[in-house]
Order: sequence, then C-alpha cells, then structure tokens
Amino acid sequence: MRRALVLTAKFERAYRKFARRDHRLQEQIEEALRQMEEDVFAASLGTHKLSGTLAGLRACACGYDCRIVFAFERDPDTGDEVIVLLDIGSHDEVY
Repeated sequence: MRRALVLTAKFERAYRKFARRDHRLQEQIEEALRQMEEDVFAASLGTHKLSGTLAGLRACACGYDCRIVFAFERDPDTGDEVIVLLDIGSHDEVY
C-alpha cells in the first residue's frame, strides 16, 4: 500500500543536520524514504513499534546507526493514511 510522506519542520532540520555528516548517508536516507513510500513494512527497514515516552510511534532503520521516527495519521482532506516523519538521527539521538 503506497502512502504519502509528510515531513515535519523538526524532521527537516534534523535531516539537514544529520545528512551533512556524510553524503553516502544522505543517499541511504533517501533510499529508505523511497522504500517507506512503497512499503513501510519492508523487512530491510526493520519497522517496529516504540514504547515508553514514544509509545504510539514507530521507527525504522536507514543505515547502521540511523533511525527515522514516524507516525501513521489520516489526511484530513482526503482521508488517506499518510506517514508523518517526526525525527531522524542516530539511535541515541532519537530514542
């Protein structure tokens, strides 16, 4: 099921900061985002539910130490389910 990605301002800031570290990492992130649009539950992404203070959200991997935190929401205009990207960074930065 194809879902649209919605980027929050926080995600965009974190993405710019994180991707600046390494251009190869930027390519991995972009590939992970394309894959999330196609199938967010693809085995290579390792999508999983979060607990604790992040309960209700999900995360997936986009490289060895890169995680994307997101939520599923309904678009109020169309009613379609979208993926809202909330944060990106290393394991320790986002959890």
